[in-house]
Amino acid sequence: MSIGVVACGAIATHIAAIAARNKIEVEIYPLPSLLHNQPKLIAGQVAQTLDRIEPLHERVVVAYADCGTFGALDDVLKSRSVHRLTGSLCYDIFAPDIASITEEEAGTYFFTDFLVKTFERSVIVELGLDKRPELLPDYFQHYQRVVWLAQVPTPELSAAAHSCAERIGLPLEIRFTGETGLERSFLELLSAR
Repeated sequence: MSIGVVACGAIATHIAAIAARNKIEVEIYPLPSLLHNQPKLIAGQVAQTLDRIEPLHERVVVAYADCGTFGALDDVLKSRSVHRLTGSLCYDIFAPDIASITEEEAGTYFFTDFLVKTFERSVIVELGLDKRPELLPDYFQHYQRVVWLAQVPTPELSAAAHSCAERIGLPLEIRFTGETGLERSFLELLSAR
């Protein structure tokens, strides 16, 4: 069976690894991860991609949580009988105990491996802090810590996570999540009918 996966660019490599590990053939269509900075655009981009790829596959799924679309993504998918990952954010998928993490400290900023790797572009440039670094304290003043939900940590990634947290002036905590939550959610998505 031919399976097409419209995936958030931030998790597309994880989806590919999970599919390979489970010997599932999929074709992944990653969308730009920077859509997270304008979540109102996600549903439209997913719809355009589905228009293009649905005729090419026997089955299509969407590897996105709601990601701040406030139901707009679900509205697009309902009319097509296409399913997506459960959860409101990818943090929910990587760390099913996300609620308890935020209950520990409401002022928690989260990193994923992808965000650590792309921090300069995804956060600093997108918020304009490369041009106006004096605004950095204003953006992060209400946060108390950074929790890195580490999927596939390496010494290089760990050093980068520490550097990113230091740059925004917050202590870093590391929680190893692996890809288990995402893998479970993705396999459930593939079995949904």
